[in-house]
Amino acid sequence: MRTILVLNAKGGCGKSTIATNLASYFASEMGEKVVLADCDPQESSLAWLDVRDEQRPHIEGVAAYKEPLRVARDTDIVIMDAPARVHGKELTQMMRNVETVIFPVLPSPIDMRAATKYLEELKKNGRVLRDEVKIGVVANRVRENTLVFSDLYYFIKSMKLPYIATLRDTQNYIRAEERGVGIFEMAPSQVYQDLEDWEPLTRWLRSKRSMP
Repeated sequence: MRTILVLNAKGGCGKSTIATNLASYFASEMGEKVVLADCDPQESSLAWLDVRDEQRPHIEGVAAYKEPLRVARDTDIVIMDAPARVHGKELTQMMRNVETVIFPVLPSPIDMRAATKYLEELKKNGRVLRDEVKIGVVANRVRENTLVFSDLYYFIKSMKLPYIATLRDTQNYIRAEERGVGIFEMAPSQVYQDLEDWEPLTRWLRSKRSMP
């Protein structure tokens, strides 16, 4: 079993969008048995599952913010959608069984400053210090060829963490959320650019570089 945590203390950076699309990818593209653990009382990921068609590849939802995260032994992948403002003991507890962290950052000065402070805290986590967790940074909701994206690009490079992928700002994610699907389950002609954006991230997740 593998556990992937989508994490950033800043709200509104697209954690749930990335978590649901990761769950969709592993269930529909890889044929894995997937659990989507919603650790946020807002239940954005669980709301996505509520509108998901039963004919789609099954994804098990768990309200992990109010009950212990227990999954079946034959589970292949656990995707954890973290809430905002996770610090201290709560962060330590959440990181306990995680192998991979996806850290999304938005192209704004406020988000970049918040990410800097939070990553410093994250790097002090015992499992990160012992190299038991791999962290990958994703630039999210990006409009390329803008000055702020250029700033974000060099900011992520300065973190000395793997810069995995750049996901563009598009209505396709909203359409996917409305239907309880991921972009991997939409018409390729509609989402081909987004599939290209995700390829570096899914390739990294399939590689040994994303595992301790």
